[in-house]
This record gives sequence, C-alpha cells and structure tokens, in this order.
Amino acid sequence: MLINLFATFFLAGLVSFGGGYAMIPLLQREVVVRHLWMSADRFSDIVAVAGMSPGPIATNIAVAVGYQEKGLTGSAVAALAIVLPSLVLILAAGRMFSRLQRHRMAKAAFYGLRPAVFGLIVFAAVSFAGQAGLLDGFSAFAESQMLIFAGSLCALIFLHKHPFSVLILSGLVGIALYS
Repeated sequence: MLINLFATFFLAGLVSFGGGYAMIPLLQREVVVRHLWMSADRFSDIVAVAGMSPGPIATNIAVAVGYQEKGLTGSAVAALAIVLPSLVLILAAGRMFSRLQRHRMAKAAFYGLRPAVFGLIVFAAVSFAGQAGLLDGFSAFAESQMLIFAGSLCALIFLHKHPFSVLILSGLVGIALYS
C-alpha cells in the first residue's frame, strides 16, 4: 500500500502543472475512482480542510489521504512523493530559467500555458462546486450554498477580508444553517 501511495502522489506531482488547485481533478480521480481509498464526499471534505490549512493544498491533501490509509508513515510517504518531482524539476529548471525567460519561444509557451492552467483551476472549482451541492438546481440547500459562496467571494474581492476570517465565518454560518 505504501508503494501505491508513493506512486500515485509522485505521478500527480510529476504530471500536474499549475499548482495545487490544478491537481485536484487528478487527485480526485486517483483517490476516489481508481484506488477507491475514499468516497467523493470524504475527498471533498479533505479538500476543504486542506484549502483552509496552512501550506500547499496538494501537499495537504496528500498528507490527509496518506494518514487515512497508513497513518503517519502514509502521510510522510505521500507528502514526499507529491513534492519530490517539483523539487527536482525546479532545481533543474531554476538553472536554466533566467536564460529561457528571454527566449521568444519560451515566452510564447508560457502565454499558452497560463490559460490552460486557469482552465484546470476552473475545472477543479466546478467539480468541487458540484460535490458541495452548489449545482443541484433550486433546492433550499443549493441556494444556501450559493449564498455562502457569493458572500465569501464578495468578502474576498470587495471587502478585502482575509481568507482565514472568511473561512471561519463561513463555518459558523454552516453551523447555524445546517445543524
């Protein structure tokens, strides 16, 4: 099982570009669909906790999944596996980046990659919204979820509230509405 954890998270770290949020669809497919380590609802809960925890979300997800599967050893293996490809690639790329960033073809490639990464992040957001019930039509639950979403987004964009305070307030609203 530890080798499966390592292989799964190493592969995710190797082939996922655009940061932790862009990795979420791949991680979900691997953890929920391919390996059946947990349900989609459980994975969504882990993503929510990982997103509000300090540190990179993909690493936090790896630690949580690893812990659920194999305790502290699983957490360490999954965390190492997901960061190792990035560490090696960034060390290698860092040596060449200053020369490449001025190259016309490299600039063009980055202009092509940016919208693709944005697409991956939007896909993750839409998938997560569906699992959270935000896309369930006109039920009272879906509407309340959309209100929390809209309020959180407005607090972040227009009121410039700290994400931690938005998360705490949203959790309190959730307790008030759903308990």
